[in-house]
Amino acid sequence: MAKVKYGLSQVYYAVLDDEAGTYSTPVAIPGAVSLSLDQEGETTPFRADNIDYWTSVSNNGYTGTLEVALVPDSFLKDVMGEIKDATSGLQYEKADAKPKAFALLFQFENDVNATRHVFYNVKATRPSVSSETTPTGGIEPQTESMDITASARPQDNIVKAKCSTGDASYADFYNAVVVPTV
Repeated sequence: MAKVKYGLSQVYYAVLDDEAGTYSTPVAIPGAVSLSLDQEGETTPFRADNIDYWTSVSNNGYTGTLEVALVPDSFLKDVMGEIKDATSGLQYEKADAKPKAFALLFQFENDVNATRHVFYNVKATRPSVSSETTPTGGIEPQTESMDITASARPQDNIVKAKCSTGDASYADFYNAVVVPTV
């Protein structure tokens, strides 16, 4: 049994076909720095007999931030809808582009084994654009962050899954998105 977790690594995305519920082949997002996802939902008690007689708990997925060294151009094209102009070579963003849903796959290390996670229906905001001048005495890398929201898949209401070393889906985890049978 694991006691601690650390070390975000092996971050991948796979575009979701909303209608079929299938995914493209996972693509790496190298340079993972941090991932922070907070649960969304609420607890609503029903009071009767002077006690919390019944309680409703909702699961509205997760929201947070993915920080990486540099968001890959492939992600900006595949998910965010940027277009590469064949003539000029410019990759450009259109104001009316509709970001696609995707699965987010990643791994946390821990003291026993590495646990692999997948969130099945994720949307991302465009990454911010920023940089700084090179300081005297060395280079300090700048990172890029995207706000992300993970919610349930419309097909089966599944939000996320995980597996550990020894589980059947572990070895091929990054070759294709595995969805549990419900």
